[in-house]
Amino acid sequence: MSNALELYFWPTPNGHKITIALEELALPYNVHLINIGAGDQFKPDFLKLSPNNRMPAITDPNGPDGAPISLFESGAILQYLARKTGQLIGQGARDQAQVEQWLMWQMGGLGPMAGQAHNFLKYAPAMEPPHDLPYAKDRYRREVARLYGVLDRQLADNEFVAGDFLSVADIAIWPWARLWDGQQQTLNDKPHMARWLAALGQRPAFIAGLAVKAEARADLQSDRAAQDLLFRR
Repeated sequence: MSNALELYFWPTPNGHKITIALEELALPYNVHLINIGAGDQFKPDFLKLSPNNRMPAITDPNGPDGAPISLFESGAILQYLARKTGQLIGQGARDQAQVEQWLMWQMGGLGPMAGQAHNFLKYAPAMEPPHDLPYAKDRYRREVARLYGVLDRQLADNEFVAGDFLSVADIAIWPWARLWDGQQQTLNDKPHMARWLAALGQRPAFIAGLAVKAEARADLQSDRAAQDLLFRR
């Protein structure tokens, strides 16, 4: 049986979480593109892996007890990979608790809020007809700013998000945080976040993970068919 994991992926922040983790862990993987702008996420074969019709998803041929396992939800996949390898989760229960709380912060806070900021600040105004909603734009811009303030304060006393070690929490947060400019944010008052973004962006695994199938990403601000699939279905 092959040791390679099968990754079902599109080059988005949630997809990049998994490619970066796999590169950091030096785990072999095969990439299967799930073109979310073309509706691949709704195909029956993919829905068997990810019933929530969202990527990423993985299949590990050597799962628990040696039996294959498929998983969806990027946070769950990151936790699984950390448990599988014993890496990117620190040392002991105290470190693990810190990692998990910041991972949940990303999954329940930064990811959804930054995603809505992208939607209302970038994509909705470019739709036909345009949806330029000042309240929604201000709401999500402010909430993302608040969350980045939380992150900056945490990084003031820590090299990485959960302490002095790289973890899946950093890997979950970074692909969203690196897009701060498109979320209409500033780093002028967030020096610790800026330091962390730059340091992780220079790591070979982050560079490699971000480069996976980067050429496939489309411009959703001009692709009307993709907008209909992603924002109206």
